[in-house]
Amino acid sequence: SIRSSLPFPPMMRLGHQRSSLNLVPFVAALFGIAVLLLQPTGPQELLGSATTSGTTRGRSISSFPHQNTRRMFFGAPTNGLYQSLDSKQKQQQQQQQQPFFPNPINQPQRTAPWRARSTAAQEGVSLAKATAFCIPLEQLNNNDVEYVGGKSASLGEMISELASADVPVPGGFSTTAHAYRLFLAQSGLAEEIDTLLQNPEVYTDVRKLQETGKYIRDKILATPFSPELERAMLESWESVTGGDENAALAVRSSATAEDLPDASFAGQQETYLNVRGKDELFVKVKQVFASLFTDRAISYRHDRDFDHNKVALAATVQKMVRSETGSAGVMFSLDTETGFRNVVFVTSAWGLGETVVGGTVNPDEFYAFKPTLAEGKDAIIGRTLGSKKVKMVYSSGGGSEIIETNEEERERWSISNDDVLELSKMAVAIEEHYGFPVDVEWAKDGDTGKLYIVQARPETVASRKKQSMKEEYKLLERGDVVTEGRAVGNKIGSGKVRILSNVDEMASFQEGEVLVADMTDPDWEPIMKKAGAIVTNRGGRTCHAAIIARELGIPAVVGSADATEKMSDGDEVTVVCSEGDTGVIYKGSLGFERKEEDLSHLPDIPVKLMLNLANPSRAFEYGQLPNAGIGLARLEFVINNVIGIHPRALLGFDKLPAEMRSKILERTKGYADPVSFYVDKIAEGVASLAASVYPKRIIVRLSDFKSNEYKSLLGGPLFEPDEENPMIGFRGAGRYADQAFRECFELELVAIKKVREEMGLSNVEVMIPFVRTLDMAKEVNDIMAKNGLKRGENGLKVNMMAELPSNVFLAEEFLDYFDGYSIGSNDLTQLTLGLDRDSGLVAKHFDERDPAVKKALKTIITAAKAKGKYVGICGQGPSDFPDFAQWLTEQGIDSLSLNPDSVIPTWMHLANMDAKADDGPN
Repeated sequence: SIRSSLPFPPMMRLGHQRSSLNLVPFVAALFGIAVLLLQPTGPQELLGSATTSGTTRGRSISSFPHQNTRRMFFGAPTNGLYQSLDSKQKQQQQQQQQPFFPNPINQPQRTAPWRARSTAAQEGVSLAKATAFCIPLEQLNNNDVEYVGGKSASLGEMISELASADVPVPGGFSTTAHAYRLFLAQSGLAEEIDTLLQNPEVYTDVRKLQETGKYIRDKILATPFSPELERAMLESWESVTGGDENAALAVRSSATAEDLPDASFAGQQETYLNVRGKDELFVKVKQVFASLFTDRAISYRHDRDFDHNKVALAATVQKMVRSETGSAGVMFSLDTETGFRNVVFVTSAWGLGETVVGGTVNPDEFYAFKPTLAEGKDAIIGRTLGSKKVKMVYSSGGGSEIIETNEEERERWSISNDDVLELSKMAVAIEEHYGFPVDVEWAKDGDTGKLYIVQARPETVASRKKQSMKEEYKLLERGDVVTEGRAVGNKIGSGKVRILSNVDEMASFQEGEVLVADMTDPDWEPIMKKAGAIVTNRGGRTCHAAIIARELGIPAVVGSADATEKMSDGDEVTVVCSEGDTGVIYKGSLGFERKEEDLSHLPDIPVKLMLNLANPSRAFEYGQLPNAGIGLARLEFVINNVIGIHPRALLGFDKLPAEMRSKILERTKGYADPVSFYVDKIAEGVASLAASVYPKRIIVRLSDFKSNEYKSLLGGPLFEPDEENPMIGFRGAGRYADQAFRECFELELVAIKKVREEMGLSNVEVMIPFVRTLDMAKEVNDIMAKNGLKRGENGLKVNMMAELPSNVFLAEEFLDYFDGYSIGSNDLTQLTLGLDRDSGLVAKHFDERDPAVKKALKTIITAAKAKGKYVGICGQGPSDFPDFAQWLTEQGIDSLSLNPDSVIPTWMHLANMDAKADDGPN
């Protein structure tokens, strides 16, 4: 009968006793179809679905495969995706109805009548979606969150809108919020759930929460699907799989309040992989429905003031990418720790991506720089090889399992550089389409090598930080180190340790304790919000513990490997995440301070302030301070802290003792050879620093280790001399030109050339330290030119560090070989005053403000200004003494390069002095 076959719930059916008030939308929808079918151009212009090969909206009907044109009533597929019609009616619909699905986003400008007609048609489409049980992903878009939830709507949006941007998304279908609500309406289940969740004890007593959640989930799992929903899912499954019982599908949750720009529901509901056959599909969809009432989901919605009754769940059913033989991971279109917007952060591990999301693996990590990515450059500016000890693969009987990786998989990258660049371009395309930073899950098919996007949602933590507000934590004392791992956030926390091995122990956890565990998953969230800090053995910066810690604003250290072994319940510890990529757990409750500054209304000052910055892991944070670039980037920081190996040991690797070779191979895993490791790590470090202030200048001082400092590197004692006074010994330009070191210096030049030309960071300038003579200046310039870094070519500027008395006496002559000076006031002061700055006996005489030092400084500044060349200062003095900074400004210096913590105080001091000068005498 008509009443039993129309695609509407009972209250909407024709002839029903309450239907008189509900015909308006139905009639409006029919009117919309009629009007559009009468248009001269036909409804093809508004076609809104995509082919399986990824065609965007707007193509003619004839360009779509036949299987994608089998739709009925307002774009609904005829194969059961809306409430079922009998076969005869289906055939009539297929013969009579043209595909119709207007594009609600980015429509071309039309006349007012067209817009009116389009609106009427859209109302018809919305009506159909609102009453459907299942809808193909390609028929969905971002306006459909209320019908199918955030995940399904986002996938549909990408399938239909981003195919032309080379963002491939596997197809599938989604159950609907309407289907879910009808399912819960059976036997009064919805009312019972509502009553249970109104009990306030559920949100204050962990045991009560667990009992209530389990009861609701069990009731849902015991409730059968209606025949109509089961039939709709069966026909949708057949459409996607062709009836192949062995076809692998992923079944994920998609909540109507999920993945919004101001809330992250990531991991709140369940995901099931390698789902095979229709019977298993039905089981997993019901389990997805039940997962709306996991303990963590109930708690999270309550904490975020989401009404349980207003959140519905859909099941996203998607074709599986064969990443169990390839790799998968997560990427963000910004840096997750600092909110720095100019990078894409990519993580990757072998097998299915749930190990990365869940934190069971320490993945490979990559950073790609957006501006040079857009220019087609090799934009990867940072790489970290993860341990990748396990991977998730298909189980033989369906589902998935975690197995150990082999040694070869652990020691190589899980994706190639080309993959990273391709993924990064996809992330940028998705971000540009949506207009906000995104969190994206991806997978690489191991059989074809093709990359796919399997999920995208708004990034809701780092992107919401107020960039004008600077929050800084500083540790005031040190203690014994317990363990280290990857730092999450930039805060410090302390408290008593509570080690939990499973979620059943949650009731013992007390407010403010430091949660220590092997790893966490969403079931832990009710207690994570009470933690003073979080520490895990496993996981990377995109694991569950890291994501939740960022969202809650709690310091966390993940991937420590041994936290549960090194700590015991009741231990007092301090968790420090404020000093770069490495998070450190110290014994005891140590003192620290927190500062917050508003940088939104800084006054003008008469000089440029630059940064002294050497640590690449802090670059994205400090680069967001007000600055005119980086005035001093010390290369030796990267060599000492990131590489840790003497360059001659790498060049002469084959001649080293076996034990040393073994240590070097361990450190250089993932790189083509030891020398490539040295060059690439320098390049990545410099590139990260340069990216943080791009396109502003960065002056990179090439290595200025002294012989005793080089000796501390692995292999150093084999190559370094013993010197009585290394401070004025074998260092700087003199070392570069010496045959014993020249080949090592050339490796630095290879790295700088790579950063400027291959990576595209042309804002990099170089600085030569400790240039004793004019002959030395000429010789170093000649060596650089022979290695492809000729001063003046491709905009390259070569500066000199003015720090010796000879530099003062010949200030004009040295400028014939350099583009400017950066004054090293530390060495200039000690050599002018004839004292050892490291000696406590004479330390009280060390003062950059001494008249002799000031006269030397003025000579250098005057010479540079006379020749129209750059002059700045990068020594410690301006950071320590605001009055000294003021004096330098009065001498006409171009820039002051300061330590990051001195930038704002110095800025305000200079602004106040400038204001007083403008006011004049009282």
